[in-house]
Amino acid sequence: MRAMPFDTRSLPADIAAAEQQGARRAIAFWLLGVAGMVWFMVGLGGATRLTGSGLSIMEWAPIAGTLPPLSQAEWQRLYDLYRSIPQYQLVNQGFGLEGFKEIFWLEWGHRLWGRLIGLAYVAGLAWFWLRGRVPAALKPRLLLLLALGGLQGAVGWFMVASGFEADRTAVSPYRLVIHLGLAFVLFGLLFWTALSLLRPVRNGPLDAGALRGLVHATAGLAVLAMLAGGFVAGIRAGFSYNTFPLMDGRLVPEGYWDLAPALNNLTANIAAVQFNHRLLASAVLVVAFVAGALAWRRLAPGFARNAVLALAGSVALQYALGIATLLAVVPVWLGTLHQSIAVLVLATALAAIHGLRRPRATASLNA
Repeated sequence: MRAMPFDTRSLPADIAAAEQQGARRAIAFWLLGVAGMVWFMVGLGGATRLTGSGLSIMEWAPIAGTLPPLSQAEWQRLYDLYRSIPQYQLVNQGFGLEGFKEIFWLEWGHRLWGRLIGLAYVAGLAWFWLRGRVPAALKPRLLLLLALGGLQGAVGWFMVASGFEADRTAVSPYRLVIHLGLAFVLFGLLFWTALSLLRPVRNGPLDAGALRGLVHATAGLAVLAMLAGGFVAGIRAGFSYNTFPLMDGRLVPEGYWDLAPALNNLTANIAAVQFNHRLLASAVLVVAFVAGALAWRRLAPGFARNAVLALAGSVALQYALGIATLLAVVPVWLGTLHQSIAVLVLATALAAIHGLRRPRATASLNA
């Protein structure tokens, strides 16, 4: 039997309001679940990159690629394809079919998880939409998220394809940063929308102007540090200058501005890219701690105060993980954890911004 769209007009006002609130909460928890899947995907992507697994599957097959190879002949075909690219010839030559399987399974799992995210989102959207549970103001945003999810899949292949070019053993760092940045955008929109459904009333403190500025500065600097971290990953800058706080005994490393044109140093110079990431991360740490101290002193216990303190704590954790990853010369598990905690920083930053929103007479989902 086809479910009838939910219509609150025939119900008493108090019951209708309760039903609407229940529907909003259900949508919020669904979005949080999808956001959690995106978070896991970011970590899985980090592991894929650090193990060099991302180029092991050379075909873009959204439907057929759901199943892994089911015969020895299919394994051999995919292995022969992989042996034609520079990564095999320059890095992994001779590691055999069994070595290929090791990197294949991680990339296959990464792509499968992306498909599962899409399935979870489409199924949930259809479920709520066909039952008339989606508020009209929310529909454009949910459709935008659907489109961005599809775009992320296409950008992922666009990134992977760059690794098949001549003399390249990894993907383009620029495409990597675009792919990572879009993942952050997707997570941020999912998380913010869920927060707005769970906490539709803007009830932040009226006299927190300075704190709001600090939290926004922390969030902005954190995003810049994350994107800079994408370039660190893209050019493997973390495998150099494995000391802290100095870089080869210098505060500013030698050769910081060696490349021409000069702007290339920001994305292609190992010394400059790593230094910039350190500098931005240190700035985030300082501003986040000032915000946390101010929130501790001036805010009453509650969501906003807890969110700002969580932001300071997550930034401190991420900073410590960054140092540990650097000093240990980027082991896979630690590098993956460092990339994953970046999403926690983003989540706590968004929660703090959301909790500090100035009160006003009416609030909307787009607030």
